Amino acid sequence: MRFSTACVAALSASVASAGSWFGGSQEVVIKDAQKVPGESPLEFCDTDHSNDIVKIESVDLLPNPPETGAELVIRATGTVFETIEDGAYVNLVVKYGLIRLISTKADLCEQIKNVDLECPIEKGILSLTKSVEIPKEVPPGTYNVYAEVVNHDDKPITCLQATVKFGGKTDLGNEL
Repeated sequence: MRFSTACVAALSASVASAGSWFGGSQEVVIKDAQKVPGESPLEFCDTDHSNDIVKIESVDLLPNPPETGAELVIRATGTVFETIEDGAYVNLVVKYGLIRLISTKADLCEQIKNVDLECPIEKGILSLTKSVEIPKEVPPGTYNVYAEVVNHDDKPITCLQATVKFGGKTDLGNEL
């Protein structure tokens, strides 16, 4: 969960986080029309983004797709059009297949501390590079992440989602 929170915080702070990036052999499912620019499984939610406080310009994950038991580097850039203040929040939902693992409303300003940022986040260009370790114990399967990020005055900051399908290996090295 710490990683998913860090990703969401990074992403919503104008440099797209998404979510539940667990590794192994996997297939990323994305529609090009809504894809966040860069090399990641992130896409914009199917909503109007014309009034978003943040314009995400690119998000790169290295490696992409992420791998279990390995370091993941997140590089993201974006533009903040209005100051993001205390009281901003993230509606976060993480599902494993059809099972809801996380459904929470998190304090954005608390979460962005995980990516070395703090509120208020002033207007301007924001760039972020963060490394995290992906646990090798992450189970194979399909993970869906949805993160709606909202400022203290209920103005939309951004909304991101991702679907990642992770495979696994047996002890004999065969695919499951």
